[in-house]
Amino acid sequence: MAAQLWMLNHALLVIAMMPFACVGAGQTQDYPARPIRIIVPTQPGGMSDILSRLYAQKLTERTGATVLVENKTGANGVLAADYVAKSAPDGYTIYLGFQGTQSVLQHLDPKLPYDPAKDFAPVVLLASNPSILAVHPSFPARTVKEFVEVVKAKPGTYSYASAGFGTTHHLAAELFKLAADVDIAGVTYRGAAPANQDVIAGHVPIVFDSIGNAMTNVRAGTVRALAVTATDRSPMLPDVPTMAEAGYPDVISAAWFAFFVPAKTPPSIVDWLNQHANAIFAAPDIRERFSNQGVALPLGSAARLGGYVDEETRRWGDLVRKAHIQLP
Repeated sequence: MAAQLWMLNHALLVIAMMPFACVGAGQTQDYPARPIRIIVPTQPGGMSDILSRLYAQKLTERTGATVLVENKTGANGVLAADYVAKSAPDGYTIYLGFQGTQSVLQHLDPKLPYDPAKDFAPVVLLASNPSILAVHPSFPARTVKEFVEVVKAKPGTYSYASAGFGTTHHLAAELFKLAADVDIAGVTYRGAAPANQDVIAGHVPIVFDSIGNAMTNVRAGTVRALAVTATDRSPMLPDVPTMAEAGYPDVISAAWFAFFVPAKTPPSIVDWLNQHANAIFAAPDIRERFSNQGVALPLGSAARLGGYVDEETRRWGDLVRKAHIQLP
């Protein structure tokens, strides 16, 4: 009788727990039941915005889902990242993150209002855009070796243009300074466009620009490319050597862009978003479109993105400490 009573109680307990066990599955099954929002930390027109709007358009075409893109700018992406970090983990708020908000700022700002490692779940690594070391045509160097000789001969004389503190422009330059042991000062601008304009005008002779931005200027002869900060040469600039070929294998830097969602978002929803992103950005016409801008589309699993972010976070943290980089 006691055994029968125990079995009855156990059965009633299992039945009582069944609705809770099905909540996650039910949510995933119904997803998406309302509009999905992609929060972009930059103004319309930049790479973050282009990637997000393309995904939104293609996801709507593939699934019929309503996908909206919202540009939430300010504080180097912190406002947008913090907003998503504190959003409900239900798959309806996606963040287009980049190396600044996910791997760099935590080493510079002890008051960062979110924790990149704990408050987000990785979805997919969308794009990677390496930098090039470029100089004004009047600069007396045609190779990285000559560049180092020139700046070492006059320490503190030359300066580089930066698109902003903590940007790829800034960090790539500081990484090279540390590796080559050269003294060049940074001049900070509000964005890549004004930085490049001053380099083209000859006001500042040096820039670490993204390949996508720099190709037009290199081909026009308004700047001279000395090296690319990638492991392999760019097919768009095949005559430009890598930093490794120039003797600096640790100078690897790229602007990267990825989708994240709030932590504790159901894994099945993360998988759904990831699978569609891989399918959308693997299309030959889309890959060719970005390749023509010097942009790679790594894609892959959410776990791959997670590992990549961990590696980037460690690497940039090491640079911040060794170069004694501090917020202005």
